[in-house]
Amino acid sequence: MAETIRMTTAQAIVKFLDNQYVSVDGKETKFVEGFFTIFGHGIAVGLGEALDSEPGGLRVMQGRNEQGMCHAAIAFAKQNQRRKIIACSSSVGPGAANMVTACATATVNNIPLLVFPADTFASRQPDPVLQQLEQSYSLAVSTNDAFRPVCKYWDRIARPEMVMTALINAMRVLTDPAETGACCIALPQDVEGESFDYPEYFFAKRVHRITRPVAVEEELEDAAQVIAGAKKPLVIVGGGVRYSDAGEEVEKFCEEFGIPFGETQAGKSACVSSHPYCLGGIGVTGTYASNVIGKDADVVISIGSRMSDFTTSSKHLFQNKNVKFVSINNCRFHAYKMDAVKAVGDAKATVKALADKLRERGYRSAYTTEIEEAKKAWDEEMERLSGIAYTGDDFEPVIKARDPRTIPEFVRLTEGKITQTAALAAIRRTIDRDAVIITAGGSLPSCMQRMWTTDKRGGYHAEYGYSCMGYEVAATLGVKFAEPDTEVYCVVGDASFQMLHSEIMTIMQEKQKVNILVFDNCGFGCINNLEMNHGIGSLATEFRYTDGKKPTGNLIPVNYAKVAEGYGLKSYTCRTIEELVAALEDAKTRTVACLFDLKVLPKTMTDGYESWWNVGIATTSKKASVREACEGVLKGRSESRAY
Repeated sequence: MAETIRMTTAQAIVKFLDNQYVSVDGKETKFVEGFFTIFGHGIAVGLGEALDSEPGGLRVMQGRNEQGMCHAAIAFAKQNQRRKIIACSSSVGPGAANMVTACATATVNNIPLLVFPADTFASRQPDPVLQQLEQSYSLAVSTNDAFRPVCKYWDRIARPEMVMTALINAMRVLTDPAETGACCIALPQDVEGESFDYPEYFFAKRVHRITRPVAVEEELEDAAQVIAGAKKPLVIVGGGVRYSDAGEEVEKFCEEFGIPFGETQAGKSACVSSHPYCLGGIGVTGTYASNVIGKDADVVISIGSRMSDFTTSSKHLFQNKNVKFVSINNCRFHAYKMDAVKAVGDAKATVKALADKLRERGYRSAYTTEIEEAKKAWDEEMERLSGIAYTGDDFEPVIKARDPRTIPEFVRLTEGKITQTAALAAIRRTIDRDAVIITAGGSLPSCMQRMWTTDKRGGYHAEYGYSCMGYEVAATLGVKFAEPDTEVYCVVGDASFQMLHSEIMTIMQEKQKVNILVFDNCGFGCINNLEMNHGIGSLATEFRYTDGKKPTGNLIPVNYAKVAEGYGLKSYTCRTIEELVAALEDAKTRTVACLFDLKVLPKTMTDGYESWWNVGIATTSKKASVREACEGVLKGRSESRAY
């Protein structure tokens, strides 16, 4: 008989997680860094006791909002190339429900996230307990059933011994590059504290090997045959390139065969921006260079991309009637998209094997001057965007569809005269070249995917798979934990900042120097553009006082610098580019977290470049402007691939 250790379910969880490791290319690292937790009544005396008594090598951190602490954990895992995680635990009920959005964010982006929400009593003796959701059709249902559709693995521990198979299966998913995402193990409150004689071997050190499977020979031959017939191929660099550490391999592939590449939000910074074949972001938020080359491409080679609607411009971007698709992806589900010829395998290993096939065929693309011309045109546009400045009452912003009151009123209330494009250019010029920049929902990811350049691999950190506003502030903490010696910045819109900035307190508690740049333009800028560009008025997307029926009154100014001061951050208010640059330089000398309150003129973000986005517009309307916009949407749909 095996030797056993008597301990509670919660103690077994802590001891097990403290002994999990991953190995990639022969390099072994500890997988679980620690726990983020908010100790409500459902978790404090169970898992809390275990973390207090014997945490082992696990760090314990205190969150402020369950979604926010999970965002920090997601950012930590992402910045560590998915090779380290921070587990998250919450109380039953609202604490658990707050983690559902974050789990969806992790799953959509294929980022490992392990959550332990407390649950109702397995015995049901004290039911209904505080915060318990009751459904009359089934007493087995709890809040935690909401995790099922947003997680890659879900379990509920009704007996202490169940935790063994649950944890092993969670590790299976968390360490699988093709299937990773959120994993939920719900912990009934009584079971957390129940004891069991666990076999000692359950707690032995486990090393989960993350391997590099190469696509099978037949798939490599199929892909090589399609590419060999291409005159103007285009590579799409997705997040799979980043997590496979395949950036250099992709660069060499593109150089050898003369193939330009565009980047998705997740793939940006996997390859260096200065590479001669780099065209920048692609799709709805892409550059002119990527999209104009994409329109004529006869073969599109997707590497590690989900091929979302923003990447493909709702399947409208690739206009060559004979275009073919090749997909290299470690996930067979994603590899099948766009009717692609698939090569299922690790990006780095499969690109290298595919290069051998093309080399045997003596392949080289037929591009002449198209790549250089497209890049030159975009460089000129970048220079123009960087130089856009407020000129007074005659100022005309980039985005034309607007409430005529907004810009004059904004200048009067805030004295802000910064344009968004010029601000981003100034930030890029001023901060360290090896800094990490973070962005998420709103207009900033659009501008950043177009305008941001970096040669630091992993220097661009975007959450855009789920476009989850509120990710940015918490993510600075996760990224800083991952790269403690690197300056970390996030750019966050005022709307996103308002949604979720509670982890500022955790940033201060953990004594982390991060930099938060709040772009205050008094509203949900990108959605205001969306509605007004489709014939709708400026409705509930600017921050205005209500008239009793609609928020159509005067703008509401907010002093974000004072919010930061209340938490103890060093704060700056920036109304001009000169003030912004001076603040960034001063912040470099600080050891405390910094917040920059940028008063950024509305409607000064970038616009679309050779792209289209399918939206669900009203097909019947009394407004002529909506009917006209609908015609444009229907035309775009008719020009797009059906699937």
